[in-house]
Amino acid sequence: MMSALRDVIPEQFLANVRFDEPLSRHTSWHVGGPADAYYMPQSADELGHFLAALPQRVPIHWLGLGSNVLIRDGGLRGVVVSLLSGLSNIEWQAGTVVHADAGVLCAVLARQCIKWNLGPAEFFAGIPGTVGGALAMNAGAWGGETWKNVIEVDVMTRAGTRQTRPASDYKIAYRSVGSPVADEWFLGARFDFPQAPSPSPGTIDELLTRRRETQPIGAWSGGSTFTNPQGHFAAELIERSGLKGCRQGDAVVSPKHANFIVNEGQATAADIELLMAQVTQEVERQQGVRLVPEVRILGEKR
Repeated sequence: MMSALRDVIPEQFLANVRFDEPLSRHTSWHVGGPADAYYMPQSADELGHFLAALPQRVPIHWLGLGSNVLIRDGGLRGVVVSLLSGLSNIEWQAGTVVHADAGVLCAVLARQCIKWNLGPAEFFAGIPGTVGGALAMNAGAWGGETWKNVIEVDVMTRAGTRQTRPASDYKIAYRSVGSPVADEWFLGARFDFPQAPSPSPGTIDELLTRRRETQPIGAWSGGSTFTNPQGHFAAELIERSGLKGCRQGDAVVSPKHANFIVNEGQATAADIELLMAQVTQEVERQQGVRLVPEVRILGEKR
């Protein structure tokens, strides 16, 4: 696929494309095989022209900060698109409305809204990813969820055309977003944050400090590994099953927070996936509850 991609990507885009790019460089677990092509558009217009020129047969994947995703050791075929460098603007538009591009870090959105005295937005500081990723999975933290504040989203189709959709076009649930059409991706969103007393920047620091005390922040992890089942907390189920510290190679169930699997240095994606399966099986055996991954597993096994 890689050699074929070199032939079909127009020369005008090649300055922003890396071929055979190790995705371990772009994931918070620090695992993942190569992408055939890793594309970093510098604007939405450029991205639209790129997609329009790309043959329909070429698979497309989107990657933000690389949290909440497990990319297998065989990597991803086709093109991986990163919006971190080209779509990273945030703007207070009018009243209580803020527009953020998909490549904006969630923590940046939180701090900027506090500066503007718009809230509640501090929960975004607890999401270790980008606005695009938060939109795609309805990410949340500290009791807040992304789509509760969304008015409308900017999207791009596989053909490279842009449009705006109201939030009502989407079926939103816990860590789930149902799109009205396939092959359409988020470029950004408009959020409505009521002008209410907002926490100070120091409040976010306090929340993050509390998070560091209870979660393995700074370790190589994918974020929360499993969603919380109805009426339960995944971490409690895993801990009650005696699985803290359980390992597969250098992949370990965090002794600090059982719903995190950390890479202690040399773990492979296969190690992590196998450990996830072991945890799922053992929790179901002991607790009678089947855990569902929060992380998305993509790519080919080696």
